[in-house]
Amino acid sequence: MAAATLEPAVDQAALFEFLVRIGDNTLVLGHRVSEWCGRGPALEEDIALANTALDLIGQTQLWLGLAGEVGGKGRSADDLAYLRDGFEFRNILLVERPNGDFGKTLMRQFLFDAWHYLMLKALKNSTDRRVAEIAEKAFKEVSYHLDRSRDLIIRLGDGTAESHRRMQEALDELWAFTGEMFVGDASDAALVQVGVIPEPQSLKADWDEIVSDALVEATLKRPTDGYMQKGGRRGVHTEHLGYMLAELQFLQRAYPGATW
Repeated sequence: MAAATLEPAVDQAALFEFLVRIGDNTLVLGHRVSEWCGRGPALEEDIALANTALDLIGQTQLWLGLAGEVGGKGRSADDLAYLRDGFEFRNILLVERPNGDFGKTLMRQFLFDAWHYLMLKALKNSTDRRVAEIAEKAFKEVSYHLDRSRDLIIRLGDGTAESHRRMQEALDELWAFTGEMFVGDASDAALVQVGVIPEPQSLKADWDEIVSDALVEATLKRPTDGYMQKGGRRGVHTEHLGYMLAELQFLQRAYPGATW
């Protein structure tokens, strides 16, 4: 009789950390994009941004819901979203950047979408069935997000002199926040070893290709890689996150346990 194949043990603390990181990314960016609701430059864009925000918040419910289960403390997705302080959030700094003008919002979205698409594509093959199932669902939505943001930065970058200037300024401002997406740590390594997640750095070459190809079409100059801002994945954030959480968490903080 053949010996049974044992699945490798998964570090639950590391898995919780990963789930919170990816869930916080979608939560924070989803809230940022939702700030455009009713303020879009055109009705079609207003609706598209609102739908993108809804997609991201829906993904947050799945990632943080699973994180709550893995954490073993009886916390729900809502608990993790509304009852943590800023230093407990693990999102990358890029997604907490203020919206700025429409060009900055689109450039932030594109730079994140390119990474998000590749991460979810890899996670569909995760050895953790629950992670793979969430990734499979989210991948369909994020594929659309990437198509849309890529198309718009090309149209605006290769548009008028004014739209080109704004898109280049947005790219130059946000570039230093992109490196954090590919930084790994011991927590990541523990999950990479058992096939739960891809090695963060392994996504960089494909991300470079997606981004560079789009920038060429957009007639935008790719900034030179230099010092990259980081810290969000370990709870060190900019002041922007604190202001955002004050708004996001106000109702639950003011009226603990309130429900609709």
